[in-house]
Amino acid sequence: MTVPSADFATLSPDSVIDVVEEVLHERGNNICRPLNSYINRVYEVGLASGEFVIAKFYRPGRWSLQALQDEVDFLLELAEAEVPVVPPMASEDGSALHHLRDIPFSLFPKKGGRPLEEPARDVWPQMGRLIGRMHQVGAHRMPQDRIHLHPAESTEEHLDYILDCERMVPEHADEFEDVCGSIIDLISPLFGDVEAIRIHADLHGGNILHRPGDGYHILDFDDLSVGPAVQDLWLILPDRLPNARYELDALLSGYELFHEFSNESLRLIEPLRAMRYIHYTAWCARQIADGGFSRLAPDWGTATFWRREIADLLKQKNEIKRAI
Repeated sequence: MTVPSADFATLSPDSVIDVVEEVLHERGNNICRPLNSYINRVYEVGLASGEFVIAKFYRPGRWSLQALQDEVDFLLELAEAEVPVVPPMASEDGSALHHLRDIPFSLFPKKGGRPLEEPARDVWPQMGRLIGRMHQVGAHRMPQDRIHLHPAESTEEHLDYILDCERMVPEHADEFEDVCGSIIDLISPLFGDVEAIRIHADLHGGNILHRPGDGYHILDFDDLSVGPAVQDLWLILPDRLPNARYELDALLSGYELFHEFSNESLRLIEPLRAMRYIHYTAWCARQIADGGFSRLAPDWGTATFWRREIADLLKQKNEIKRAI
């Protein structure tokens, strides 16, 4: 089921405060601050108790209701297993996915902290244990409507979207399609026997929060996907694998205490990096379609941009060939 068409223009500070009060049965204090978000609308809302909650309104039409429920369910499962995440807050009927007219939203307790930046050597095993615990829960079952991180599925869909977007320069469309298609053909066979589980899929340092006295927490499960476990490991490495072997080994020393890891899947790192390039380009194209083009680089979508993208993908294709 697709979320019905709706408009964020219907959101106002008063309507946000009203719906938070309705869900939590607690008075607000009239503080409603908008926070930065590229896709959704996110607000910090004050409560009469002095606490603050984060209200996250999901862009209508971007996800199905089931896909949003998959995200909520995974967070609740992780919290129940005592994996450090920030789970959504439930209403009296137990629901953690709510609606303001046709706009779905979730509420979260506000948590302060610092994003993971340059981890000390002893932090890498901690990160491995954290990710391993998340994957231990993620492997229990599959979501019902989440993207499959596979070149012949998610990357093909991203490529189709890019080729149809309004900023694709016709003179570069064929060359862009050819290089992306050749990468998809090259890497697809590598994914054939790899276990796919529920993963975070966007686990860079900005989505790992350190709270003094409370350890590390994983944030922002918007990109929850079904895919190979290694996707949640390579993104936080400080460099490509040959130059980050210590960090990877330290990660795996903690990870394998909770979830089995196949060393064969390490050959997917450079293919996954190429897939992320294409994914990010599609993501930017969607921001333009949603009116968020002002947040992108000024030359995004120009002929110069597409030439640079093609050159970067060709370079990454060569990296893949060396790695596999």
